[in-house]
Amino acid sequence: MITRHFGIPVTSPGAILRREKDLGTPLGLETDEMLQRGDLVPDKTIVKLIEDWLHLHGGYGFVFDGFPRTLPQAESLGSILKSLQTSIDAAIWLDVSEETVRSRISGRLQCRTCGFTTSVGSAQFANRPICPYCEGRLERRSDDNVGVLQQRLREYNSKTQPLADYYGKMSILRKIDGNRDRDAVFGDISQIIEGKASA
Repeated sequence: MITRHFGIPVTSPGAILRREKDLGTPLGLETDEMLQRGDLVPDKTIVKLIEDWLHLHGGYGFVFDGFPRTLPQAESLGSILKSLQTSIDAAIWLDVSEETVRSRISGRLQCRTCGFTTSVGSAQFANRPICPYCEGRLERRSDDNVGVLQQRLREYNSKTQPLADYYGKMSILRKIDGNRDRDAVFGDISQIIEGKASA
């Protein structure tokens, strides 16, 4: 939604790695096994993918979804952005309960082509699971299951939660209640982006 609304390129480590898997690269096949278990891909691998992506797409602003996830990733990103003579305007933290996460994961559908995400309960896609933006097929992700979710939550609590303090000390952390519906959350994110764009 952000790219379509603002024209800002958006990516995530997961999207990059799924593309590598679809291409059948050694990296894609190796990391797919990690993702299936719910493990985090090594920081060095993720940072290199993001750095390569930035050199191709980061010249006119960017948004990362789910990156960084660890303090080493955040520190590496800071160094990369410094070398590119740019910086982070805001770190948006979607504050979501575990109950909400479980509910959304259990019903998530994602377009394998462009990454658009919706839910199996959406009336719009109940009878025709086709992406409205690129005509790609909406599918359940193979790593969306209870066992993997439990591992993700453990990884989150031990490795990702500390980022709130890290970006809070830099005075760029912006917390949003992510338990609400998509439009309300997107409205808050839009205000942050628009505020930074006009600053």
